[in-house]
Amino acid sequence: MKKLLALILCLLPILAEAAPIRIKDLVEFDGVRGNDLVGYGLVVGLNGTGDGLRNSPFTEEIMQNILERLGVNVTGEQFRPKNVAAVMVTAELPPFARAGSRIDVTVAAIGDAKSLLGGTLVMTPLSAADGEIYAVSQGTILAGGVAAEGDGAKVVQGVPTSGVIPSGARVEREIEFNFADLDQVRLALRTPDFTTAERIERAINGEFGRRIALMQDAGTISVNTSAANMRSTAHVIGRIENITVEPEQRARVVVDQRSGTIVVGEDVRISRVAVSQGNLTLRIQETPQVVQPSPFSEGQTVVVPRTDAEIQEEPGIKMAELPETASLSEVVGGLNALGVSPRDMIDILKSINAAGALHAEFLVN
Repeated sequence: MKKLLALILCLLPILAEAAPIRIKDLVEFDGVRGNDLVGYGLVVGLNGTGDGLRNSPFTEEIMQNILERLGVNVTGEQFRPKNVAAVMVTAELPPFARAGSRIDVTVAAIGDAKSLLGGTLVMTPLSAADGEIYAVSQGTILAGGVAAEGDGAKVVQGVPTSGVIPSGARVEREIEFNFADLDQVRLALRTPDFTTAERIERAINGEFGRRIALMQDAGTISVNTSAANMRSTAHVIGRIENITVEPEQRARVVVDQRSGTIVVGEDVRISRVAVSQGNLTLRIQETPQVVQPSPFSEGQTVVVPRTDAEIQEEPGIKMAELPETASLSEVVGGLNALGVSPRDMIDILKSINAAGALHAEFLVN
């Protein structure tokens, strides 16, 4: 823990000098977006790790449909192969994708298949939300795990029931969108902020030497591309996206209770507060004793309870004072002085926030 805090303190000089960021890394351009594709297909060539067709009737149905399209009549036939599996195929059609280009696809089993390792996806059409087919996928699956099973034990590493096919789909239909005809392009900030939006507006207008950008709200900047006097809208966007600005960030403290990770933003400030941290240990020990009567007496042997109870407090409990409007280095240094663990530090930050002394957005995952 101390090494982690020391690393944070070493990074403070770097964090203090926020580097300018390209606009393309801060915003999304209106119309420049991908589209999700999905399909339902069949994987063949598995080594006995496919769907059990009695439990997955949809696998048998799609297999019959594929064979009948290939001219094989299987009506009324009873077959139970174990080397096929029904899968869902997903992909993202990137912006400006043209017919013939290739995209990556992800394949995941939807039945009770044990593994897709070594399988081959049969030609599967991929549709968008409008129901139209935009790509067709086929190829050998690269599974993300491995499974080994014997009579008395089973070992699974990773997720063998899902995998990817690099460049496994070919684009067959293009999305109709004429980017060159746009006179106005909106820039949507990934993290809306009025200060950042105003800086982007000022940087764009300064780059072109005229007022072509206008901040509409904390998350939107409108750009009049026709007023830029350039050859096309694409040329305007290409010039805008490489302009650098220094984004403004909200003060945040993010903690992950599962892993004990703590991230404290540079602009976090606290009011004057004193913090102490310690633990109490309660120890109870039972040592019953057997008491016997005197020889030749009419008494009975009985068990007498003996309880030893003790409460211990960890030695060296410290109290650290964090001054008013403390910076990140002072917050970390003050908490480091307590020598607390990540779990205890999360509880301390919660208590400071509950006391109203933490002036930042406190996020707990």
